[in-house]
Amino acid sequence: MSERSVSRQRQGKRWYTVLAPEQFDRAELGDTMAEEPEQVVGRTVETTLGEITGDQGQDNVKLTFKITDVGSDTAYTEFIQHELTRDYLRSMVRRGASKVDLHITVRTTDDYRVRVSPVAFTTKKADRSQEQAIRQIMIDLVEDAAEDRSFSELIDSVVEGRLSSAIYGEAKTVYPLRRVEIQKLSLEARPEEIAAEEETAVDVDDDDVAVDE
Repeated sequence: MSERSVSRQRQGKRWYTVLAPEQFDRAELGDTMAEEPEQVVGRTVETTLGEITGDQGQDNVKLTFKITDVGSDTAYTEFIQHELTRDYLRSMVRRGASKVDLHITVRTTDDYRVRVSPVAFTTKKADRSQEQAIRQIMIDLVEDAAEDRSFSELIDSVVEGRLSSAIYGEAKTVYPLRRVEIQKLSLEARPEEIAAEEETAVDVDDDDVAVDE
């Protein structure tokens, strides 16, 4: 495409600086272009924790944010996903050892529905009962974490490694572990979306009630 075509294509558009949520210190995530502010809302931006903190050792953690609001030339976002890179997860797998993982959906104290996926890597091959015991510990601790924390607090617990450390501390008593990680955390539904779902469910239930005349 010629420079003239590119210039013509950009006429009438403006750049918006995309910022991370407050809990990530409003770090700049990049820039996006649009003709109108409404066109920016809903776009997603992916970065790494290392790019936000300046620590290259955290480049194995991918973070995804969604633009929810625009003010002047600034776009504001919400957190929607934390995920470890595939290369990092593959590097954790060892022959003759076990990889124990699961996916669990929980609700935080402020009514966000979140899907959390912890994973544990053992030093040697664990048997089925040991793997089941480790998974139960994962379930218990993830549910406890959600029951005691808001959405932002749960994110902090995952990003800072506190939840994975808690799982490691208890699960290593079942079988020796090399490492525990939260391989993925995703926002599934916001409070208003959950409220709408529950209202719809109530409406359906009401319609199903038989009335004797």
